[in-house]
Amino acid sequence: MPRNIRLLLAYDGTNFRGFADSEGVTTVMGELTAAIERVVRCPVELTGSGRTDAGVHAWGQVVSGLLPADTDLGRLAHSVNRMCGPALSIREIEWADGEFSARFSATARTYRYDVWNHQTPHPLLSRFTWHVPGSLDVEAMNHAADRLLGEHDYSSFCRRPKPAPGQPERSLVRRLKVAHWARVNPEDPDQEPLVRFEITATSFCHQMVRSIVGTLVEVGQGRRTPESIAETLDARDRATAGAVAPPTGLVLWSVDFSGSRWDSGGDV
Repeated sequence: MPRNIRLLLAYDGTNFRGFADSEGVTTVMGELTAAIERVVRCPVELTGSGRTDAGVHAWGQVVSGLLPADTDLGRLAHSVNRMCGPALSIREIEWADGEFSARFSATARTYRYDVWNHQTPHPLLSRFTWHVPGSLDVEAMNHAADRLLGEHDYSSFCRRPKPAPGQPERSLVRRLKVAHWARVNPEDPDQEPLVRFEITATSFCHQMVRSIVGTLVEVGQGRRTPESIAETLDARDRATAGAVAPPTGLVLWSVDFSGSRWDSGGDV
């Protein structure tokens, strides 16, 4: 009888065409599945806790799926890391309850987005940050972010999916728990320009985090007021929000499985 696994996955998304398996292109799930099948010598079907876009990274992606019960998990992780590293790495792996699903058991997800806020680009951080020259008013960005907290329809910040034939449009209502900007180390002149946004929600819709980041950066640049964010949210119109931030600075940081699941009825 096969057994369910739970693994913690990290990856540099720069050279992947997203997380989900897609024929003809290199994806995280495609590479991971192929490597695991090579070790266990049978087909496997895996589920991820979130589908990151092309160029988006992860430190805390969670994956579940069924494997042969006699699989040596330590050997499996070691083999996969040798085949797929350093771009992709299994950080932890364990047997899980049969009911556990990386996607449907998740109760919240946390992303981080890093901005290099300096006139000069940082070559060593360029794969993992968005370079934004010119000053940013972090306090104003946080005043604006506060207006996004709670349960709302985030249509203004999401790419609306096309409904299946004969099906209604999916809800874009989500519950946002944390949205906060901070300078990573304001006392260190080498790190002071690094500005980090942390955002936690029960689930996210497509491009929601990057749309919020792009809009809040415009607030920090003085191109929007913090008060205008409430109007943007209420408009439920994608055209009222700012440009979508590039994928380079975005990391799926962690997934929470505690407490009760809040189900929006839409994508995670």
